[in-house]
Amino acid sequence: MKSYLNTTNYNHNTIPTTGVLLMNLGTPDAPTAPALRRYLAEFLADPRITELPRWLWWFILHGIILRTRPAKSAKKYQQIWTDAGSPLLATSYIQVDKLQAILAEKFQSPVVVAMGMRYGNPSIAAGLEQLRQAQAQRILCLPLYPQYSSASTGSTFDALGDALKTWRWIPDIHFITHYHDFPPYIHALANSIQTHWATHGQPDKLLFSFHGIPKRFFLSGDPYHCECYKTARLVAEQLGLTEAQWQVVFQSRFGREEWLKPYTDETLIHLAKTGVKRVAVICAGFSVDCLETLEEIDIENRALFLQNGGETFHYIPALNADDLHIQALAALVIKYTQGFEDKSLITLQNEAEQRVKLAEKRQS
Repeated sequence: MKSYLNTTNYNHNTIPTTGVLLMNLGTPDAPTAPALRRYLAEFLADPRITELPRWLWWFILHGIILRTRPAKSAKKYQQIWTDAGSPLLATSYIQVDKLQAILAEKFQSPVVVAMGMRYGNPSIAAGLEQLRQAQAQRILCLPLYPQYSSASTGSTFDALGDALKTWRWIPDIHFITHYHDFPPYIHALANSIQTHWATHGQPDKLLFSFHGIPKRFFLSGDPYHCECYKTARLVAEQLGLTEAQWQVVFQSRFGREEWLKPYTDETLIHLAKTGVKRVAVICAGFSVDCLETLEEIDIENRALFLQNGGETFHYIPALNADDLHIQALAALVIKYTQGFEDKSLITLQNEAEQRVKLAEKRQS
């Protein structure tokens, strides 16, 4: 019977590599209804996304959502799509290249950075396969979700485990679950805000808008809510803001049940109607700009604020491939690879030659 495990071509002269896998949510392949249907079918079928009885959710998903939402979502993606394709995917490739360049200087031994998306392409399995082909015998997995949530980081771990089930030789694996209070990340956020304010001026109110989750997730023990608030508080402290100058809000709710509050859209309407004229919004939980930031915040929520009496709305971009962000990610990788041996290439080559000699001796 044919094995479901992949074939590992091991040679004694192989130079072991350190692999770094950056992981993010994902994106459809195109801003079209068929592409969105495929993407949403994979995304919304994830049991961590809804946590409803599977039989019930199957009927809701296939009977209602996938019949109506793909076309609506496609129109939204068309507003942000670029010549390079999906903003999230295009920026993610730049992140990989820039992080690769920094780590190549920091590590003595070979290091390879790859990317995998939880939903869509390139998949987490594809990113892992790239590292396997590069002879990665130790892999650091870094989901680009600073604040831990079961629906994001937890789901990413599930996909990682599913992919590794097909590997015959499992490498050393380190998995970073969160970095919401990592000082270089906080510094990068604060710097991006200060840089934006230097050009556009400081607003009356700074909103930290995080992706929402159902309130019942929080009540069941998900730490996401607390980690979002800690990130915002640390950034506000670094900026020297008073409590009246900033606020945490939550966006992107779906369905009829209660999600984490206060809601971003309702808060912007309230601020505008109560006399706040200038606001700035930063989505500190998004490492790359995507539909939820570029369309939901910078188009939909901008309109809500201005239509209800607000005068100036600024969206502060995600950290994306900003140099300080990449340096923060590099510092995170270095921190969590302390247990990995980092030998010089010459040392690794000498060890490989010695293995070959010993193998040949055993076979003679």
